[in-house]
Formats: sequence, structure tokens, C-alpha cells
Amino acid sequence: MHVRFYIDPQTALPHIYGHDVDEEEVEQILAHPLEDRPGKDGSRVALGRTYDGRYLRVVYVPDSLPNSVFVVTAYELRGKPLLALRRRIRRK
Repeated sequence: MHVRFYIDPQTALPHIYGHDVDEEEVEQILAHPLEDRPGKDGSRVALGRTYDGRYLRVVYVPDSLPNSVFVVTAYELRGKPLLALRRRIRRK
């Protein structure tokens, strides 16, 4: 899968860096999401666990090219959202 990232205009780096997430972690979540749901305005939200055990939320938009996505942001799940995800996983 080809993955493009939103570049923060202030830093000229991918926006995900501001959330202490790297490209490899995002690709892990997109390859094996625990959940992948519709988001706002045509976006999608993938929730998953990295190989290192971090739970992340990745907001992306399917690209016009086949097998390609544009990642808007990604950040670590904590607190109530993390507990809710774990609860949904157990119920499956």
C-alpha cells in the first residue's frame, strides 16, 4: 500500500511527528487494523495496535490511486477511548 502523509506547513515534516508517531507505526495499523470505520467528510478512522504494543488512531482518506491512502493525522489512544476499544475487542 502506498501511503502519503499530510505535511505540517510550519515544520515541513509529517503532521504525525507532532504526536510522537512515525510512518512505520501508521503503516502497521493500516495493514492490520482492529477497527476501520467511516469518519467525517469521506475520511476513514483505523484503530489498532502496533508491534510495540501502542494503540493508535489513524485518520486517513482513501486516495484516487488504487491501493493508496493519504494520512491526515495519527495519535496514541489513551484514557476512555482506549478502554472503549479494548471493551469492543473483548466482545468480538
